[in-house]
Amino acid sequence: MTSLYLFEELAPNERERLGDQAYVLRGFALPFVNELLPAITQIASLSPFRQMQTPGGYTMSVALTNCGKLGWVTDRSGYRYSRIDPQHSQPWPAMPQSFTQLARTAAAEAGFPDFEPDACLLNRYLPSSRMSLHQDKNERDFSAPIVSVSLGMTATFLFGGHQRSDRTAKVVLHHGDVVVWGGLDRMRYHGIMPLKGLAHPLLGEQRINFTFRKAG
Repeated sequence: MTSLYLFEELAPNERERLGDQAYVLRGFALPFVNELLPAITQIASLSPFRQMQTPGGYTMSVALTNCGKLGWVTDRSGYRYSRIDPQHSQPWPAMPQSFTQLARTAAAEAGFPDFEPDACLLNRYLPSSRMSLHQDKNERDFSAPIVSVSLGMTATFLFGGHQRSDRTAKVVLHHGDVVVWGGLDRMRYHGIMPLKGLAHPLLGEQRINFTFRKAG
């Protein structure tokens, strides 16, 4: 198993290494925030956040929506990508230019040039919401990285190995931090511990996380 790295919080715009090809880019999204927040509102007005059901019948504690050509969905029939929002049988909202620009520049900063995401999964965490350890493995193109943006409340990100039982690093993520992993680290297990702590001055008692992928 490739070794894991644990670091204390670094200053904004510094790069923190989590693995051979995995990084936290501290504060990288902050210059984009004034464009990201109204874009999130617009996306949610077209395809609202909702709590989906897993194939095992469990209702997710995290509410989600999507933008881009493809959107990640889950129900009793399984996990998959769809071009259509099942809530209203229309295509997902287009990916905003600010989203695409942030994804490309963050990927390039982490050593993955020419990243062209076609899917963006948006998750809304409220206090006590969590995401269990999982791999992002519904995509067709594993050569592309994952770019994950954190806004709002501080959260603890779990970054593990290639087996669910491998040791996990606990990484505190703040408003504006971006995590990028790919290459040798692309299939690592990861998750979010139950959300707790102080409300954020802009977003209140919630964390918005959106994750860019090359799904098709």
